[in-house]
Amino acid sequence: MCLAIPGKVVEIDVEADMATVSVGNVKKAVSTALVEDVAIGDYLLIHVGYALNKISEEEAAATLKLFEEAGMTAEAL
Repeated sequence: MCLAIPGKVVEIDVEADMATVSVGNVKKAVSTALVEDVAIGDYLLIHVGYALNKISEEEAAATLKLFEEAGMTAEAL
């Protein structure tokens, strides 16, 4: 089983196919090579440093709520 978490895009480096995503107070650089048309404000499902696909803000919020209910905070992920 793999664990992918939603993150909100806060910065983009188009030339490097990279974005900075925010999950709570944690910011991480992720590759956007697998996802087209990434824009600031998009929510991405991320796993081991790669964005897998875009998801809606509602789906991101619901997923993060489930992580919180399970005792998994953004800092632990």
